[in-house]
Amino acid sequence: MDELNEQRQQRIKKLDELRKAGVAPYGTRFEVKDRAGQLIKLHGEKTKDVLEQEQISCTLAGRIVALRRFGKAAFAVLQDGSDRLQVYLKKDLLSEQAYAVCEQLDLGDWIGVTGVLFRTKTNEFTVEVRQLTFLSKALRPLPEKWHGLTDVETRYRQRYVDLIANPDVHQIFATRSRIIAGIRAFLIERGFLEVETPMMHPIPGGATAKPFVTHHNALGVDLYLRIAPELYLKRLIVGGFPRVFEINRNFRNEGISTIHNPEFTMLEFYVSYADYHDLIVLTEEMLSTLARQILGNTVLDYQGREIDLTPPWRRRSYHQAILEVNKLDAAVLKDRAKALAAARQLNVPVDPNASLFTIVNEIFEETVEPNLQQPTFITDYPIEISPLARRKDSDPTLTDRFELYIAGREIANAFSELNDPLDQRQRFEEQAAQREAGDEEAHLVDEDFLRALEYGMPPTAGEGIGIDRLIMLFTNQASIRDVVLFPQLRPEKP
Repeated sequence: MDELNEQRQQRIKKLDELRKAGVAPYGTRFEVKDRAGQLIKLHGEKTKDVLEQEQISCTLAGRIVALRRFGKAAFAVLQDGSDRLQVYLKKDLLSEQAYAVCEQLDLGDWIGVTGVLFRTKTNEFTVEVRQLTFLSKALRPLPEKWHGLTDVETRYRQRYVDLIANPDVHQIFATRSRIIAGIRAFLIERGFLEVETPMMHPIPGGATAKPFVTHHNALGVDLYLRIAPELYLKRLIVGGFPRVFEINRNFRNEGISTIHNPEFTMLEFYVSYADYHDLIVLTEEMLSTLARQILGNTVLDYQGREIDLTPPWRRRSYHQAILEVNKLDAAVLKDRAKALAAARQLNVPVDPNASLFTIVNEIFEETVEPNLQQPTFITDYPIEISPLARRKDSDPTLTDRFELYIAGREIANAFSELNDPLDQRQRFEEQAAQREAGDEEAHLVDEDFLRALEYGMPPTAGEGIGIDRLIMLFTNQASIRDVVLFPQLRPEKP
């Protein structure tokens, strides 16, 4: 820390020297005419002779990430977004004030330059600077060993340093932006209307999760940060919008892991007059189209495994998958004692007093999910864990629902929506009873949503896709923290 304070004081002295020389250390507008990446793309392959002949002038700005001084000259590397370009600063090519600025430069400073493209004696593509503008003084040095910064704590807590040190991180978040834009364009082209629904709810609903609680002083009521926009989007279907979607921020008061962040991004969309079979086809089309747009291929590498997004994808029922993966007899699904024995045999930890469907679901989560590496739709979930899904006509104990798994993780959840208000009330009341018994994630009874259903909701299919997990897949990242710019962390120790 003493070394940091000493370097900081030295930089403050340089800042004062700049001011004495009439240079504003925190400048104002600078007209950037060129970007480093564009210059490299357009001219980076040209020979020394061609560059000398063409005399290409350029004006760009960036942060100094490398600096070498040689008497009356210096080489600096400017970082412009994720691209870097060398610049040559020579005393006899600059004004007296501009060269005085050169003597006060440090790693991390921002400058603007105008000059001519050329190649050095070592054939490096470079800007020979004719005009130099100081833009911003960095008072803190870049961290020790900042090139290729790998310290996880620093990378996540100080993302701004991570972005300086690791230009590849820029590409992850540029890809994230392209994926979200691609999803939006895909849905709008198919007649969906993008909408915005409340982030603060009087009753948490639309998912099984523990909410964050806040308080509205003027109204004198507690409100909940949304765990899902589902019930509001369905209200819009009742109101007559046939196709709606929202790319939204959700908040769930749960643990933090490589696949969970308390604040995360979801896509939810609803289609009138459709069922979950229609959404299977739409999902295959959407994600394979995105893969071709973003990656140029429907086959991608994820953590050393080849994932093939070429449709059609595998489909298995919930119970079928449990039996197939674990080679169990179907009697396990109907007999609690046999299910408990199977869980113990498979080393799946379960409460010995748990219900049959809870034991079976634990077996599914522990043994089936990790095996679903290639894209797989798991269908026909039990009604006990699907409180908002329509019952199957062929078996009322199951629902018209699917979850999509890729690389062992749930990516999407969809179902034919329950539009029977009386059935929905009964299920809400059962959930409320579970909540009274201590289940903090169970649904409350949402009377306004039930009122909306009583006005009539057409047959509808709805789906939610985890944007962060999808981006992890497309950018080959093992942790959700690597695709969220500012992930939630424990408080920093003083």
